[in-house]
Amino acid sequence: MKTLAPIAFLWLAPLAFGQDAATTKPAPPKVPEQASKSAAKIDPAKEAAIRKLFEIQGTKKSMEQVVAAMSANMKPTLSKMLPPGEYQDKLIPLFFEKFQSKLKTDDVMDLIVSIYDKYLSKEDIDGLTQFYQTPVGKKMISVLPQLVIETQTVAMNMGQELGRKSMLEVLAEHPDLEKAMEDAGAKKN
Repeated sequence: MKTLAPIAFLWLAPLAFGQDAATTKPAPPKVPEQASKSAAKIDPAKEAAIRKLFEIQGTKKSMEQVVAAMSANMKPTLSKMLPPGEYQDKLIPLFFEKFQSKLKTDDVMDLIVSIYDKYLSKEDIDGLTQFYQTPVGKKMISVLPQLVIETQTVAMNMGQELGRKSMLEVLAEHPDLEKAMEDAGAKKN
């Protein structure tokens, strides 16, 4: 379940760092092929152990919860990034509907299997499996999705605020850059 943070970051990074959604070209849809190629190299016993760990952790269900919560948390950010207008009321829900229809949890799970294989030994996986069957392990499973969601939300909010303050300070220190930015914005409109 720890792997959700990097996955979420990869999904949110273009939005959080202000890439223009209209000019960003999507990557070719080769992820499932890459996942199956990576999974093919994994020792079958180790892959089975990883998938058993995921089952015990409830990784798939948790991932679905995190993605749904991230979508809800990202709606205001996406709304701020897009030019104002009533069209947003249709565009943003349609975007998230389309995104979630393309996000196949099983494809993501295949990717995560290869990541676990890369960083954890079979013994590590077996140890984690034993841990997640203990009372404290079970508690961790039950609270981890919310921990991930809340951690990402506060980190994103903090990053946005620090980014805003940093930009204001740089522009205050370099009025020539502020003027150039204003001129560029005027030309765009």
